[in-house]
Amino acid sequence: MINFIKNSISKDSFLGSLLFFLVLSSWYTLRPVRNEMAVANVDELPYLLAAGALAMLLINPLYSWIASRSNLKKIILFCYSFLIFNLMLFLLSWRSFGLGDSLWLGRIFYVWCNVYSFFVVSLFWVVIINLYRDSRKRSFYGFIMAGGSLGAMFGSEISKRFSSSFDELGLELFSVSAALFLFLAMILALYMLSISKKDHTIDTSNAGGGSFDSIKNSLKITEVRNIATYVWIWTALMTIQWITAINIVEDWSQNSEQRLRFFATIEQVISPLTLIVQLFFTNLIIKKIGIKNILLSYGILFCIAFLMYGLIPSIFSVGIVTVLLRVFEYGINKPTRETIFSTFEKNDRYKSTVFIDTFISRFGDLSGSGFIAIGKLTNIAANSFPLIAIPIAGFLSILGIRISKSTESRDL
Repeated sequence: MINFIKNSISKDSFLGSLLFFLVLSSWYTLRPVRNEMAVANVDELPYLLAAGALAMLLINPLYSWIASRSNLKKIILFCYSFLIFNLMLFLLSWRSFGLGDSLWLGRIFYVWCNVYSFFVVSLFWVVIINLYRDSRKRSFYGFIMAGGSLGAMFGSEISKRFSSSFDELGLELFSVSAALFLFLAMILALYMLSISKKDHTIDTSNAGGGSFDSIKNSLKITEVRNIATYVWIWTALMTIQWITAINIVEDWSQNSEQRLRFFATIEQVISPLTLIVQLFFTNLIIKKIGIKNILLSYGILFCIAFLMYGLIPSIFSVGIVTVLLRVFEYGINKPTRETIFSTFEKNDRYKSTVFIDTFISRFGDLSGSGFIAIGKLTNIAANSFPLIAIPIAGFLSILGIRISKSTESRDL
C-alpha cells in the first residue's frame, strides 16, 4: 500500500491534489455559514432548494453554450472569475449597503452557496477527467481526492476560527478567504491546462455541439441517463437525512456560534478519516470490490442511517450518520463515479457531467425536500419520515447494479 502511494506521487497527481485542496478550501470556508443560513431558514428550505434547482436549470444551457465555443482554459477562466466576482458582490452588499440583517440576503446567499459548491467542484472534475483519462492516471484519483480532504480540513478550520466574528462582521472574512482560494485554484488550473498541450493525447479544445446537449444526452444516452438517475436518487436521500439532521440540531441548541462550531467540528472529523481512506484504500477498494458492489452499498448505508434517525433521533446520531455517509461518498463512491465519467465521450465529459453534478443534484435536493414537505402535511410523526424513505434506499442499490452492468464493456 505504501508502495502504491509512492508510485501515485508524481507531478501530475501532485498538481491535481493541490488544485482540489484550493477548491475545497474555498468551499469549506463557506460551508458552515451556508449550514447556519439553513438553520435560520429551516421552514423555508423546500422553497430555497427549489430556487437552487431552478438556478441550476437556467445556468446549465448558458454553461453548455460557453463549453461549445470555448476551450477548457477559457471555461475555467470565465466561470471561476464570475464566481469570485459574485463573492465580492455579496461582501459589498453585506458591508456597504447595510444588508447584514436582511433575511432575504441570507436566503439568496444560501441558494447561491449551493450553486457555488456544485459548480466549483464540478468544473474541477471536468479538468481532471479530461487530463487524467488512461488507466494509470485514473489510479491517481484517490491521491487527488486526498488533497481535497486536506482542503476541507483547512477550510473548516478557517471557518471555525472566524465563527466568533460572524455576528459582528458577517460574511466578510469568509468571503474574502473563499475568493482568494478560488483565485489561486483558477491560476493553477490554467497552468495545468497549459502544460497539458505537450501531451498530444489530451484534447482540451471546445466540445462543439449546442447549448442543450447536456439535457438531451442525459435523456437519450443509456449510460448517462443511468448515472443521472443514480445521482438524483442519491441526492434526494442525502437531502432527506440532512433536513432531518438540521431539525435535530435545531432542537439541540438555539445558539448560532455553538451550532457553527458543531458543523465545523463534524467537518474536521470527516476530513482526516476520508483522507486515510483516499490515501490507503480508494484505488484498492475500487479494484478489489468493484464498481457494482460500491454502487449498490450506498443504499445499504442509507438504510442504516434512516434507522438511526427514526429510532434514535439525537445529536449523537447526527454525528455518526454524517461521518459514515460523507466518508463513504468522498472516499469511495465519488471516485468511482468520476472513473465512469472519465470514459464518456468528450461532449459528455464537458457538459453532461456538469449537468448531472449541478442540476440533477439540485433536483435531487428538491425531491428530497418535497418528500419531507409532503410528510409534514400528514399526521405522520417527523421521526418516521426517514423510516418511510428506506424503500427508496433499496431502489438506489438496485440502480447501482444496473449501472455496473451497463458499463462492463468500458475501459475501467
